[in-house]
Amino acid sequence: MMDTRTRIAAGLERAFAAGGFADPSVEDLRDAAGVSLRTLYKYMPSRADMVLAALESRHARYLAHLFDGLPEAPEAALETLIDRVGDWMRTETAHGCLFHGAVAADPGSSPLREMLRRHKEEVAQRAAVATGLAGQETELLIILEGLTQTWSLQGDAVRGAKRLGHSLRTPEGSA
Repeated sequence: MMDTRTRIAAGLERAFAAGGFADPSVEDLRDAAGVSLRTLYKYMPSRADMVLAALESRHARYLAHLFDGLPEAPEAALETLIDRVGDWMRTETAHGCLFHGAVAADPGSSPLREMLRRHKEEVAQRAAVATGLAGQETELLIILEGLTQTWSLQGDAVRGAKRLGHSLRTPEGSA
């Protein structure tokens, strides 16, 4: 069973994912969180806190979606990882990364920029370990981010991302 803060954060995540960061009113956010305004402000005293809590929720769900139960074989892990990013885009957000959206909505926020950095860094590090491509974190992140960022323009680009991922294992790709 989820604790209250986690449940509120999950509701806020859904609200911001659906309506962006500027549109939802505090009442909309309260309704999405399923709590009273007093309870919402008890756990998240400002809109900035609400956004960060929503991103923490998203971070945990995204990592679990990508990395829980990955195959142990590095090639299979790479294939599965890219498939899971595609699944995420199909089911969760076809219009891009919520973390980038948050920073775009408030570009001067150091906490948001740090959350974005931490999220992307952890995805890249875990992907490199899982796929046996340690030392190629940047390349993996470019592939995974490229897939999420081009989704709204190109649609399902999983096959292209897989080709790029496999090229990292060739001598030219690892240079």
